[in-house]
Amino acid sequence: MGIPARPGRRGFTLMELLVVITVIVILVCLLLPAVQAAREAGRRSSCCNHLAQLGIALHQYEIVHGVLPPGVVDAKGPIRSEPAGYHMGWLVQLLPYMEERNAFRAVDFSAGVYHQRNARVRAHRIAWLLCPSDQGLSAVPATVAPSSYAGCHHDREAPIDKDNNGVLFLNSRIGQHDVLDGTSHTIYAGEKPLDGAQELGWMSGTRATLRNAGTPGMAGVPGRPGPGLPGSGFWPNGGGIELDQAKSPPADTPLTEALTVGTFGSSHPGGANFLFGDGNVRLLSGGMLLLGNLANRADGSLTHDY
Repeated sequence: MGIPARPGRRGFTLMELLVVITVIVILVCLLLPAVQAAREAGRRSSCCNHLAQLGIALHQYEIVHGVLPPGVVDAKGPIRSEPAGYHMGWLVQLLPYMEERNAFRAVDFSAGVYHQRNARVRAHRIAWLLCPSDQGLSAVPATVAPSSYAGCHHDREAPIDKDNNGVLFLNSRIGQHDVLDGTSHTIYAGEKPLDGAQELGWMSGTRATLRNAGTPGMAGVPGRPGPGLPGSGFWPNGGGIELDQAKSPPADTPLTEALTVGTFGSSHPGGANFLFGDGNVRLLSGGMLLLGNLANRADGSLTHDY
């Protein structure tokens, strides 16, 4: 009696294999945007936390000194965004309130920001001064530690000077009583893009740590007008240099680029994070008029639609 033949096993056909691979690819393509969105939400939350820490440091400084730190300390203005001058910025004054007392003690206040005696501190990178969504860090020289956040010096594009209407500007001493619009309706700081090889660092009280609510398209490098940052809900395509003509030289002189400050900017989808004087951090995606009203500490405008 013979042994019955065992039925042969049927394998996958090429067509079935291709169908399975196609289904897997489709599922991955559907899942990837959700994963990226979750990662960006985490980065944006981390960025909000960084700005909130800045708000706490500013509040503590104001409790001790009665005023906010000067946006930049220098003997004269307007401030030129170039590595020459004293230019001691507002973030330097906040170091003792940011758990960076060793860095504060290492600053030589008898020398300017760019002096060799301050080179070690200038290269000291502080993790929570960097937005995790900002991809421009690799282009910044290793000798400069940058900041993704800037104080608000003015409500429009103008050089950094002693008569700006923000809260952090040249030799400023702004207290809560000077913020006539109310701290909950006034921007103190916000996100800004890194300037790559032109970055002057978090110590510098130039466009590296001060920005305004000015011209669309000027969130990036000075002298290179163009579209706003990808993902930002503030800055539409177009826009160019638009300086305060009462203070700035003719546009064809080299001084124009040095005095250009630029506006805020972000790589987050839908807008940029801003720190208000009451400590709240909000993602704003409104127009430039709204941003200008919030940047001016005492313009009397009603801005409740953000």
